[in-house]
Amino acid sequence: MKFPVTSTTSHQGKTLIIDPDRETIDVLDASGQLLGDVPWGSVIEQVLDGESETRFAHCRAYPRAPLAVKVQCTTPDGTTFDGLTGGIGGGGFFIESSSPLKSGTELSLEFSLPDRPYEQLRAKAKVAWVRNKPERYLLFPGMGVQFVDIDKQTQDLLVHLVEALNRSRTPS
Repeated sequence: MKFPVTSTTSHQGKTLIIDPDRETIDVLDASGQLLGDVPWGSVIEQVLDGESETRFAHCRAYPRAPLAVKVQCTTPDGTTFDGLTGGIGGGGFFIESSSPLKSGTELSLEFSLPDRPYEQLRAKAKVAWVRNKPERYLLFPGMGVQFVDIDKQTQDLLVHLVEALNRSRTPS
């Protein structure tokens, strides 16, 4: 199947050819010369790995803020490991990990907030999305976890902390 590029200004005139036999997408220039091809597997990995946090941003009910908080995670089979958040919000965390768990994995979380270091807070969460590889040397691999069971007081503490962090980082 051939698809002419008509809307993307910088690539108008090029053509994409989807080849189901080779499972590739071929890119042709305006004269019909092959510029290159991309295997379907690469496209699928790009979609699954790339910009996961951005893809799900529209689904968030609470603002987020970058903050490193130590979090102890326990899987349903009892495996426990420590992680470090890269971002927090009233709806969940991003936990940095070179070996993120699969989407849908349930976790029990235990953590403290910087303004309450001796108070252990708890929540249950599930892995909502995964970033398997670093992105542009700035974003660490890890997993976005969404709270599925968190008490209102703990969630309110997170929401207020995020609001305070975001206020302090916004120029007046």
